[in-house]
Amino acid sequence: MPTAVISGTGAYVPTRVLTNKELESVIDTTAEWIESRTGIRERRIALPEQATSDLSYPAAKQAIEAAGLQPADLDAIIVCTVTPDMLFPSTACIIQGQLGAHNAIAFDLGAACTGFVYGLQLAKQAIESGSWRHVLIVGAETLSRIVNWQDRNTCVLFGDGAGAAVVSADGKGPRILGVHLGADGTAGDVLTLPAGGSRLPASLETVSGRRHYVHMNGQEVYKFAVRIVEEACGQLLAKLGLGFEAVDYYIPHQANLRIIEGFAKRLKLSPEKIAVNLDRYGNMSSASIPVALHEEFGAVRLRTGDKVMLVGFGGGLTWGSCLLEWQVR
Repeated sequence: MPTAVISGTGAYVPTRVLTNKELESVIDTTAEWIESRTGIRERRIALPEQATSDLSYPAAKQAIEAAGLQPADLDAIIVCTVTPDMLFPSTACIIQGQLGAHNAIAFDLGAACTGFVYGLQLAKQAIESGSWRHVLIVGAETLSRIVNWQDRNTCVLFGDGAGAAVVSADGKGPRILGVHLGADGTAGDVLTLPAGGSRLPASLETVSGRRHYVHMNGQEVYKFAVRIVEEACGQLLAKLGLGFEAVDYYIPHQANLRIIEGFAKRLKLSPEKIAVNLDRYGNMSSASIPVALHEEFGAVRLRTGDKVMLVGFGGGLTWGSCLLEWQVR
């Protein structure tokens, strides 16, 4: 059976930086309030002419080159996003055309902030079955287009960006040891974008009622996230016959520093064992984990044999964990 490995990664964030200080002139808040409540100091915002595919393309190109491949080598392209360029064609198909990856099938995956981990599971299964050899997974968002800039409880949280990874059959790079996924549709109402679909198509009423923006019950999301991170990691480790002591490093979804600190306290983790970049980027939803993963590829803290846990949680509600065995390329 082939082994699924991450053979290359890439990332792209827009050049426009929006600081907490700038937000003071937009909404009733202070820079100190935002940082103390979220851990975020700044975030990246897509330029008016940039759509999700425009962020995805450079991240994808970088990941393909890092894997030592050509676009024609790809068997599949999966774009994980809740902010596609349009409902159809899929953003994945748009990127396929931009890359010239004419041999690849292409589709979008909507699992919100857990999307990248969901994509890793699909790639792993397809590679181990022999169906695909090289899969490009992109997590990309332009969340600045769907936040209500008059709601200080949500607009301060989100940023735009894209991260990408190529998952290959065998070769060099971190091995995917296992993935655990979950969902609970009964609690989906705590984090939604109500309008724009078939339930509430665009109308004068939905636009004036600001129904095309993110609506979030922050307290419920916090309680869910802190609990589910431990459960998701624990269930995957149990399936693999391992304990929490086997994990050397965590790359969690970058939602809020209080959430990260909450599960770190539950698991008795030192800050050195957890990747944190939300101070610079904010919550990039499906892009958070792959951007952080790409940054770890350029760091020196991880050694061959280290076990690295990716863990995501988000709207749906969805959650997922993925354990990697690090291999220095």
